[in-house]
Amino acid sequence: MSGDPSADDRVRIIVIGGGTAGWMTAAGLVGLLPAACTVHLVESEEIGIVGVGEATLPHLRAYLERLGIDEAEFMAATDATYKLGIEFRDFGRIGDRYIHPFGTYGRPLADIGFHHYWLRRHAEGAPVLPIGAYSAGVAAAEARRFERPGTDPDDPTTSFGYAYQFDATRFAPFLRRWAEARGARRTEGRVVAVERDAGDGAVRAVTLADGTRIEGDLFIDCSGFRSLLLGQELAEPWEDWSHWLPCDRAVAVPSASPDAPTEPFTRATATLAGWRWRIPLRHRVGNGHVYASAFCDDERAAELLLAGLDGPALAEPRFLKFRAGRRRRSFVGNVVAVGLASGFLEPLESTSIYLVQAAITALVEHFPDAQVADGDRDGFNAAIDAEYDRIRDFLILHYHATTRDDSPFWNHVRTMTVPDTLAEKMELWRATAQVAHYRHGLFLEPSWVAVYLGQGVVPHGWDPRADRPEGAGLDRALSGLSRAIADRVARMPTHDAALAAIAAGAGA
Repeated sequence: MSGDPSADDRVRIIVIGGGTAGWMTAAGLVGLLPAACTVHLVESEEIGIVGVGEATLPHLRAYLERLGIDEAEFMAATDATYKLGIEFRDFGRIGDRYIHPFGTYGRPLADIGFHHYWLRRHAEGAPVLPIGAYSAGVAAAEARRFERPGTDPDDPTTSFGYAYQFDATRFAPFLRRWAEARGARRTEGRVVAVERDAGDGAVRAVTLADGTRIEGDLFIDCSGFRSLLLGQELAEPWEDWSHWLPCDRAVAVPSASPDAPTEPFTRATATLAGWRWRIPLRHRVGNGHVYASAFCDDERAAELLLAGLDGPALAEPRFLKFRAGRRRRSFVGNVVAVGLASGFLEPLESTSIYLVQAAITALVEHFPDAQVADGDRDGFNAAIDAEYDRIRDFLILHYHATTRDDSPFWNHVRTMTVPDTLAEKMELWRATAQVAHYRHGLFLEPSWVAVYLGQGVVPHGWDPRADRPEGAGLDRALSGLSRAIADRVARMPTHDAALAAIAAGAGA
């Protein structure tokens, strides 16, 4: 592999595959470890990318900020909108709806979570509002308003997070320009052969269809569902989770934006055999239907998707196949799998880009020398396994916590045996209103509270210390909090006004 002789002491990283995973990885490594590695990405234009409309989590903001990428520039390049959470419809039962916000409910009192006090007064028949009224993120989303959150974490009227909804087909090219300007190298080509060391089995080089041979020290597999290096070449076993997450198909189609305020949230609407997504962008709306092929055929899935559009379709429906699960290990030998090459969890909670970002973070924290140490691999795999396992349980909760019995699909997920880790979490919640705590991983207490209560899983009790405050005084505090949040939200710009302001700032 040719290059600057001064780079000889740096780890030679070869990224196989582009798209969101490939270019997020390349940008992350050249941006965060420029003195430790060189980055050479290999991708083929013959191989398409999975990207449709993308909804994200607030962690992407940290990724962009850490790399020094300007938010306005990023949003203009990807036709992005703001996202305050995810609205779920018809999951617990038909007619129900709730928003899972990026932020807390109220604020703790005497180190007791807000939801314990709310549950107490709700059970006692007090005139409390739905719990979403005590979340600034939910209130702003409902009002179609947006402003950046405040800096005081103790102010419940401004303590919320936000993410983005953007055109996935424009994100990778944006990152490519950014990464190449900082030294990342790209080669067009399709990998046809993998060369491995006869002794330790490490990958030493790949050969492209035109005969080009590219050597490296560390290979990042971003080849998507094909998992070219980790799955095909190294034959790392697959852990199949489809018995818990049976949705294995999706059909997607863009539509014209309706003549209505742009919603600062993604919508997920349950169907007879899965759910439909709606992601509002600046220039169009991204739509899709995720479904289980054992309970719904492709034709019916497309019919349900097209019938639910709120604007004319802008293309023919596009079908995707997948399966839920992950590779037993994501870092094997000198190969690290990132994104779909590592595993897949359906997009119900917008976790795909987060999992790419988590892998990049874990790699930076466990970055190896040219000779990979066991400790680097073990630390990386432990971190990624925890991410996948905890997200898996959270996604299963959305299906299992239901009273729906109107279709074979919902009867299956409602009555199935769930992982012990999730069963224990649900038992703890039902008995005490406690959310199982863990130090690392996604979806902390407010997220679990949102789904539990949003889907009708009401606990039998709460922290007994929440019984101490006098009821009338607690009601006044709750009423004052909801009014303060409503007043603050009323002063926020509309979401469309906020988008216009940031577009103007980016020169769009």
